[in-house]
Amino acid sequence: MKKIRELVVDEEFQMYTLIKNADIRKAKNGKTFIAFTFQDTSGTIDGKFWDASEEEVERFQAGRVVMLSGKRELYQGTPQVKIMQLRLATEEAADPTLYMERAPIKKEAMEAEISQTLFEITNPHWNRIVRYLLTKYQKEFFEYPAAKRNHHAYASGLAHHTTTMLRLGKAIVSEYPELNASLLYAGIILHDLGKVIELSGAMTTEYTLIGNLVGHLVLVDEEITKACLALKIDDTVEDVVILRHMVLSHHGLLEYGSPVRPRLLEAEILHQIDNLDASMQMMLTSIRQTTPGEYTDRIFGMDNRSFYVPKDV
Repeated sequence: MKKIRELVVDEEFQMYTLIKNADIRKAKNGKTFIAFTFQDTSGTIDGKFWDASEEEVERFQAGRVVMLSGKRELYQGTPQVKIMQLRLATEEAADPTLYMERAPIKKEAMEAEISQTLFEITNPHWNRIVRYLLTKYQKEFFEYPAAKRNHHAYASGLAHHTTTMLRLGKAIVSEYPELNASLLYAGIILHDLGKVIELSGAMTTEYTLIGNLVGHLVLVDEEITKACLALKIDDTVEDVVILRHMVLSHHGLLEYGSPVRPRLLEAEILHQIDNLDASMQMMLTSIRQTTPGEYTDRIFGMDNRSFYVPKDV
């Protein structure tokens, strides 16, 4: 049985999938429809279930496994499924964890790699704050995705994104020894930690109320302040202030959600590494589903661009 990312345009299929998201919406004619995101271990695809009854809305909820019969299509350059038939999975196939996409690196390996990096954060305040917050959110940090969709939107995606960024950061530090490695590594580890509060978890990922209304940049800044209070560290001393600046500025631009733009060398590098890793993950995900000599589907997080995949040269 094929998986979601193995399907080609106009191919009809039947497969078990997890309902990752099921958003209830109203069509222009006033009738209810469900905007689904279906998931298996290879990735996700969206589809709309038109004219849904109250009973169907109750039956097909996020977190449940279904037998999906449909046809893969493209809509405005984006892959989607035309739903032909949908039913709940039989008991033996109904375990949601069987269909969750996961990071390509084992969780235990990422835990070990990030833990080893803590010894390279030599500033006492930064080291204590990072250790405190990693301990506080250990389970969530290594299980949560980095996003609801777009980049690293799979189980342990947050830790995978962080691990890759640390590797990039270490390579850049070796080329530019002027960088404060301790500050850069502390900023990398903490920059998205607020997502364990912003998001609901790895399965049926949604934005929490505080995630929607406050956002992970402010949330992690608050967590740093709380850590300072617990550790009896003055959060107004310079080294703590510049650590807070690292996380608050990492989106780079005010229109992208940063309260301030990067004004430290390490903060600018953190922003660039974050953007590079997110962009690479989105492009590679799409390229791996594309036949050489063709264009990828449009990638929303890359300004809705499609990318050409060269033939063997």
